[in-house]
Amino acid sequence: MAGFLLRRLAGILPTLVFVSMLIFGLQQLLPGDPAKILAGEEQDPTVVAYLHQKLHLDEPLPVRYAWWLKGVLHGDLGESVRNQQPVAALVWQKLPVTLELALLAFAIALVIGIPAGIVAAVGRGTAWDALANALALWGISTPNFWLGILMILLFSVQLHWLPASGYVSPFEDLRANLAAMAMPAFVLGNAIAAVLMRHTRSAMLQVLSADYVRTARAKGLSEPVVVLKHALRNALTPIITLGALELGTLLSGAVLTEQVFTIPGFGKLIVDAVFNRDYAVVQGVVLVTATAYITLNLLADLAYVAANPRLRG
Repeated sequence: MAGFLLRRLAGILPTLVFVSMLIFGLQQLLPGDPAKILAGEEQDPTVVAYLHQKLHLDEPLPVRYAWWLKGVLHGDLGESVRNQQPVAALVWQKLPVTLELALLAFAIALVIGIPAGIVAAVGRGTAWDALANALALWGISTPNFWLGILMILLFSVQLHWLPASGYVSPFEDLRANLAAMAMPAFVLGNAIAAVLMRHTRSAMLQVLSADYVRTARAKGLSEPVVVLKHALRNALTPIITLGALELGTLLSGAVLTEQVFTIPGFGKLIVDAVFNRDYAVVQGVVLVTATAYITLNLLADLAYVAANPRLRG
């Protein structure tokens, strides 16, 4: 396992360097001058020239990248042009919110999607299969913002069960936090559950027709043991891959859902940064998101090995 992990880490480091170069390079293509934005409406030439020197904007692109990468390696993602705060501080403010929303949504997706996929595969051609496929089609086809608005109208306006919007820290009031996060988490989890269900069903159908599953049944093993221990374990590889990708998408920020429910997460942060040409914030958030994706892929590789030890070689 240690050798497997070292090989994966050796491939991750060059990927991170390439991603950082891509993020920084593409960011330079955006219009606008951060120094002029910082200088205010008057844009005094002396102030603009000073800011160019301070922010290294008057230096060649490779030099600017080297300055930025040096700061990143020391935990400095730059400073927000809009509110004069360190980008790292802004990221740490928003990260717990997005992380909580992503984990809650992903938990809902796992609880709904994988059991529904297993039931649909085992009961192929039955009413349960048709029902699971109909629910999956509904989940994939329903826009998140539309479902969110309907849930607000039902559970907030009509029934008064849940708050329509806003966010409360779990350290302040856990009950209020869960009430505020219930609807946005379900909206996001519903769509992912539909995709997980379809992939779980497909993977299980392939495995259930394998020789070793028929052998397990011939030995007299109970159906739950055959399905959960022998079939599901061997069908986990595509499910783990999809789960890692979907969780990475959630961690990058669900822009529309966060806007509908006024959740102050990564999605709202990066949208505000783009509209205000706050390039340092955009770079910082995208870099953190890309790192999360790469880390989740590493964890998925380790999960493959845990589910199927034959992959260690």
